[in-house]
Amino acid sequence: MQIPSPITRRVSKKIYVGSVPVGGDSPISVQSMTNTDTCDVEATVNQIERIVGAGADLVRVSVPTNEAADAFAKIRARVDVPLIADIHFNYRIALRVMETGVDCLRINPGNIGSADRVRSVVSMAQDKNIPIRIGVNAGSLEKDIQEKYGEPTPQALVESAFRHIDILDKLNFDNYKISLKASDVFMTVHAYRLLASQTDKPLHLGITEAGGLRSGSVKSAVGLGMLLAEGIGDTIRVSLAADPVEEIKVGFDILKSLQIRSRGINLIACPSCSRQEFDVIKTVNALEARLEDILEPLDVAVIGCVVNGPGEAFSADIGLTGGKRSLLYVKGELQERLDNETLVDKLEKTIRAQIEERIKTGIPVKNV
Repeated sequence: MQIPSPITRRVSKKIYVGSVPVGGDSPISVQSMTNTDTCDVEATVNQIERIVGAGADLVRVSVPTNEAADAFAKIRARVDVPLIADIHFNYRIALRVMETGVDCLRINPGNIGSADRVRSVVSMAQDKNIPIRIGVNAGSLEKDIQEKYGEPTPQALVESAFRHIDILDKLNFDNYKISLKASDVFMTVHAYRLLASQTDKPLHLGITEAGGLRSGSVKSAVGLGMLLAEGIGDTIRVSLAADPVEEIKVGFDILKSLQIRSRGINLIACPSCSRQEFDVIKTVNALEARLEDILEPLDVAVIGCVVNGPGEAFSADIGLTGGKRSLLYVKGELQERLDNETLVDKLEKTIRAQIEERIKTGIPVKNV
């Protein structure tokens, strides 16, 4: 039995990225970014579809050139998920993608030139109800801020953010969210805490350039987990040097571990030891691969021996306790003894049957 989450969300303004609400009382959204050449429309569309298939609520696409802006228009026409255009410095590209139906701009108003250029971008965003994400990164702070602080600091990140915020506020534009990213966990966490105490705008969380799949996942889980546990954060991206699909999986795993969103199978598995009566690691890996298509939440315990197995099995929706013939439990009740050579097939069949029963009987799915 799970203890109810003690997290109280920070109160923030709600905005909409396309049809997806961000902030307020809306679910924390999970997003990723394509790493294909945007000008390769087919490859980018295929990757977006894979990212969405993994559960992404939002997808960001880099639009660095006019050719990429042309390609973005074609991509926008072929996918349904809300798209965020990632743009740096070039206000004309921002205007072009807004004409083609972008759902959000990731652009810093202080970096796109004259007041007239800023006003033209903000005015169109206002007219079309397109939100802007201010994105501050420790690796690209303004020169004068770098000189003032000597090196990136949480205070420097926040000062940079408010430089852009002030521009939007003076133009009476409040449809924006903010991110403050660094590769250092403590710098990032401290910066977000400072910012969260000074604004009610929605916050996009991320540990930038976190690293490869394993190390980056750990670093992101620690940093984002600290903030999310304090109620800070309205949308997240796990930035990995890996397939963007993995970013979505890790993002949902972080939210699932904090009981913020439940999506897919929650596998409770022992680390395995000499007491195990079947190959726990092989079984869990096989189940994860087979059950990726399931979006509905379900707790499944896979325990290799009788020491902790019965307790975990009793608490889970479906539980497996290792033995010479392993014990299968459903909703805390023993169903049958299984041949250990066919565990995976039987577990998958049982899991899918339970999901089908839930859908058929209308049992609500929480926070998918």
